[in-house]
Amino acid sequence: MSDVTIIGAGVAGLWAAYALRKDGADVRLIDRNGPPGPHGCSWWAGGMLAPHCEGAVSEQAVIDHGRQAEASWEEITPIKKRGSLVVALERDRRELDRFARRTEAHRRLNANDLAELEPELSAHKDGLFFETESHLDPRHALVNLVAVLRNQGVDIEQADVTPNDVDGTIIDARGMASDAPGLRGVRGEMVVLRAPDIHLSRPVRLLHPRHPLYIVPRDGGIYMLGATQIESISRGAPTARSILELLSAAYALDPRFGEAEVLETGADLRPAFADNVPRVKPRGRVVHLNGLFRHGYLMAPALAKQARDYILHGQKGDLVRED
Repeated sequence: MSDVTIIGAGVAGLWAAYALRKDGADVRLIDRNGPPGPHGCSWWAGGMLAPHCEGAVSEQAVIDHGRQAEASWEEITPIKKRGSLVVALERDRRELDRFARRTEAHRRLNANDLAELEPELSAHKDGLFFETESHLDPRHALVNLVAVLRNQGVDIEQADVTPNDVDGTIIDARGMASDAPGLRGVRGEMVVLRAPDIHLSRPVRLLHPRHPLYIVPRDGGIYMLGATQIESISRGAPTARSILELLSAAYALDPRFGEAEVLETGADLRPAFADNVPRVKPRGRVVHLNGLFRHGYLMAPALAKQARDYILHGQKGDLVRED
């Protein structure tokens, strides 16, 4: 069976290792920082498996492949199947109407529906419920994926290498460190809050013309806030403006977020291609897995499986681009 070296142990590289091992390949996995942690953008993700919500601004491939993500992740880590909720302030109701037109697989909620589904959002009068969507804790998912690979005999080697330093077939899953053609950086920033008096059971998106927000609940009264999407190559700390916008939007959703404890802030670069759809890009003996944009956990399983099928079986799925 083929030997494959994977460089990069973010969500794409880990999933590539898992898919290849599942098909019997011998895998070597290398990352300059070792196991996943704050050094990579996979660490800062929201963990939403929300293909239909993403369909408001994404290509059809993201929706089609994203529908399969939940079943794939269930092999690795617990999934919370509670759907996604989208709301808007009354003054931004047009944003909700626009979102509804651009998406599928949702039902419109009135005030009574919202109060029944999420009692603590009873102040909101209108919303969209995407019942088939789900979410996971991304950091737990990474740890669990590393553990599964270790049980399969794949450990993460810590070394700073490039494809030129390794023989044989290589998967380059290094994100922005890769030389995959056509990549750009999209900066994302996030805040983690502890708000034990607020009890939301599913991800909530608050629509706004300039400052949309998503809030993802985690265990123990902890919430991850994100939304910023800035065309940038900067890896610096979150800006005061971005944090202010995130916190202000959270306060607008529920004023009790104003009393929340700030546990963590973070920022990193998401690699993306022009259409924001991930790609498997073969270049000689190197196969690039990249361009996951804001769809890392949603698209990594499909991207990994297509890379495996290309390398081991010569199959060219719709995410494979030999340009």
